[in-house]
Amino acid sequence: MSKLHTSVQVGPHKIAHRVVLAPLTRMRAEPGAIPGKLMAEYYAQRTSEGGFLIGEATITAPNGNGYLGAPGLYDDSQIAGWKLVTDAVHAKGGKIFLQLYHAGRQSNSELQPGGAQPVAPSVVEHGGVAFGKAGWMENTPPKELTIAEIKELVESFRLAAKRGILAGFDGVELHGANGYLLDQFLQDISNKRTDNYGGSIENRSRFLLEIVNAVISVWGSDRVAVRLGPSGRFGDMGDSDPEALFTHVARELDKLDLAYLHLIEPRILGVIEDEKWSQTPAAARLLRKYFSGTIIVAGGFDGQSANDILEAGDADLVAFGRHFIANPDLPERLRKGWPLNPYDRESFFGGTEVGYTDYPFYAEAA
Repeated sequence: MSKLHTSVQVGPHKIAHRVVLAPLTRMRAEPGAIPGKLMAEYYAQRTSEGGFLIGEATITAPNGNGYLGAPGLYDDSQIAGWKLVTDAVHAKGGKIFLQLYHAGRQSNSELQPGGAQPVAPSVVEHGGVAFGKAGWMENTPPKELTIAEIKELVESFRLAAKRGILAGFDGVELHGANGYLLDQFLQDISNKRTDNYGGSIENRSRFLLEIVNAVISVWGSDRVAVRLGPSGRFGDMGDSDPEALFTHVARELDKLDLAYLHLIEPRILGVIEDEKWSQTPAAARLLRKYFSGTIIVAGGFDGQSANDILEAGDADLVAFGRHFIANPDLPERLRKGWPLNPYDRESFFGGTEVGYTDYPFYAEAA
């Protein structure tokens, strides 16, 4: 048996295999950013006995959305919808972590309360897109967060994490990648602040670490995780010394006894693929030296390359995105060598059950 199909520990949870459902923004929430029965069916389909799933990016504050149709946990009204999802996963013997995020500058005023400007660590001209009623659209220039607003956002993550307990999740992953707010504070191309949240690597890491500790105060460290994208370029992201930045962050996170560190490999530059960039899983290989706990990797893996990185010892689990979208029974298909359904890119973001819950299981296809 390949290592991909052996058991592993994730925090306090015994996981039966190492094929993870990656956190995938699908924009199928109901009005009010509330998950419904369709979302519950989608997650249940992708649950195997003893399997591990990471929920899609979930908004932590009313001004934190960048995608119409994304779910939230910034309000108590959203708890019951997520409970549908977690109950469906648990009924099939799986474990699911909540992923919390704030879009920051990756948004448009159409998605903001009262049509306000999005918020960011600094006002920096940038590209990137948001998703609204008419589809993909340019971001609105942001306004710089005040210290008081930063503290409010840290508290919003803590409160969303508390709602996650009521919603039945098994842990929390904080989204620090893909050019969203936590990533915007980390990288110096987007963070031009001169106060305690900007300048040095230590200062730029402060916002992330304050949020991590706030969520640990709710969940305990072994049920909290962080996702990073050291090579991410989506939304005009980048840093003058990414190796120094992300090794520092990995060292700081290593002190906290987290459930895991989730790394996006260089082939995925945010939410898009770049075939020319790199096929080498360099992020985990570098940061394994600085983070001694469990590592999950994501970024264009297939069954063979996933097993290779596990055997090399650079990672402990592998998250799959596109292949898990198109193959609800992906762990079984990989274990038995069954062919994979092709994925339909046109239905990735928003829509109905088409391209969401209508992909066939292998037995049905056969």
